[in-house]
Amino acid sequence: MSIKETGSTEMSGDPTIDLVIRPARHPWRWVAVAFVALLAAMTVHTFFTNPRFEWSVVGQYFTSDTILLGVRRTLELTAIAMVMGVVLGVMLAVMRLSPNPVLSGSSWLFVWFFRGSPLLVQLLLWYNLSALFPNISLGIPFFGPDFVQLDANALITPYIAAILGLGLNEAAYSAEIIRAGIISIDHGQTEAAQSIGMSRWRLLRRVVLPQAMRVIIPPLGNDTINMLKMSALVSIIAVPELLFAAQTIYTRTFETIPLLMVAVIWYLIIVSVLSVIQYYIERHYARGSSRNLPATPWQSIGSFLGLLRARPLAASEKRRPS
Repeated sequence: MSIKETGSTEMSGDPTIDLVIRPARHPWRWVAVAFVALLAAMTVHTFFTNPRFEWSVVGQYFTSDTILLGVRRTLELTAIAMVMGVVLGVMLAVMRLSPNPVLSGSSWLFVWFFRGSPLLVQLLLWYNLSALFPNISLGIPFFGPDFVQLDANALITPYIAAILGLGLNEAAYSAEIIRAGIISIDHGQTEAAQSIGMSRWRLLRRVVLPQAMRVIIPPLGNDTINMLKMSALVSIIAVPELLFAAQTIYTRTFETIPLLMVAVIWYLIIVSVLSVIQYYIERHYARGSSRNLPATPWQSIGSFLGLLRARPLAASEKRRPS
């Protein structure tokens, strides 16, 4: 805010000074708004006037059986990889924090390998595992007989290779996220729980993990969205997920751009839904630490449109000194 004097004692002879308070002007802010609006208008104009996007073809294939099957397979792969990654990630994080050097070293080695090598290379390795091990057997190692012997080509199908590649890679990243959440908890709480005889597993389950979830959920939600997009890599081993379904159609019809737009729109829809779910999960775990929870998307829209009134203050907030 700026203060401007419109009168003075010398000019008017009035001992009081007439002050007018005007808001500060931000001319460059309006220049930026105009520039962004121009870019947005150009983008929208291009999308709707360039005939090469072929929106009629996009509408034709958007809900086709092949595309919907690809969407379902993408969601399956994401869900299975995340469940597998989080379960293994909890185990690896606990092993990494263990005072046992063998467990800690084993966990570090797992994370080092699967986080250090590209996901695409891991997928190709799992897909070609039969080149290294034509037969996979279970039995007594080195000298004993084999109880079960399986053909690797029949066991490691493209779908199983995709699950192994995505799940184990996610486990390495989840382990570090969960470890960061665990070590963010004050060590005094761990000592207090141990002093009353609480077991290590019960301490982890009842004290540490519920509080660590506030730290774990945001990066883990980001990892879930990233996994949804990274699942497109499994198209290289012919798993019929969303991108592979689009490729299957445009290799037959040569309508490449419209089919890629179909895949992009579906990814954007799914990511938007996952982002809303992540927001509500974060809001749920913030209840124990935040006095005023952030507004939900619907509350924000209602407040912007003037449909919602301000939340009345609680009695404790009214007593709070200003």
